[in-house]
Amino acid sequence: MWLSDKWADYELLDCSGGEKLERWGQYILVRPDPQAIWNTPKTHPGWFNPHARYTRSSSGGGQWGKNNLPESWQVQYGNLQFNVKPMNFKHTGLFPEQAANWDFLKEKVLKAEKQINVLNLFAYTGGATVAAAEAGAAVCHVDASRGMVAWARENARASGLEDKPVRWIIDDCAKFLDREIRRGKKYDALIMDPPSYGRGPSGEVWKLEDDLYSFVKLCADVLSEHALFVIINSYTTGLSPATLTYIAETVFSKRFGGSSQSSELGLPVTESGLILPCGAACRWEGNW
Repeated sequence: MWLSDKWADYELLDCSGGEKLERWGQYILVRPDPQAIWNTPKTHPGWFNPHARYTRSSSGGGQWGKNNLPESWQVQYGNLQFNVKPMNFKHTGLFPEQAANWDFLKEKVLKAEKQINVLNLFAYTGGATVAAAEAGAAVCHVDASRGMVAWARENARASGLEDKPVRWIIDDCAKFLDREIRRGKKYDALIMDPPSYGRGPSGEVWKLEDDLYSFVKLCADVLSEHALFVIINSYTTGLSPATLTYIAETVFSKRFGGSSQSSELGLPVTESGLILPCGAACRWEGNW
């Protein structure tokens, strides 16, 4: 398992009964988590008086109950600063378990003997984008949501990276790839965090289990001959790490050489000393 265990401004204090108790900077949040199926005693004092709790509704969705929580605030990871805030569907705008992937990609970019061109697809609020930019990469950040791209730009400014070579693209990722392929554009590294389910701008239905393989094959057409790495993230329960490895091996390793490794992402739980699984990732690396 790949652990994100270097945070100072984030801490998974406890998890039980379908919820997790988290510290985001100085603020304590309680959010649902379907992985926490155990019912261990909730003895940590944070459970009883958090700054905010997200409660699911029996009719779908849910809402935040807030107690002296600001509209937004910042958390830091290394030299990177991120703006976080309670959003719809329990989110905060940041997935702290992805820090393990940020560390991996920063090491790969720093060890390269040239400036690396990185394509970040379904790039959300730009965690991987700012990590790659800080390491010296030129990044193309693509997301279909105008609000998420604006948020990512705010994170780049907060991290002092607003002058780095980052292209901010608001577009459907598959359509963007089609155009880049026609232009003959190539990238040295690629990151993707595709949703489990979604709809395109013209009503197209995206379902990860059905569409991931064809999308990954499309991505291969924008990789340079000496591509450095690809990261594929998945939060879909039905897609195991081994499945992601199989896809990467049949698409990237068959075409470019190199090898793939997949694992669960995890966060250490302070109260129990155990690990909460938080999705999966595959890392393909070229032989360069």
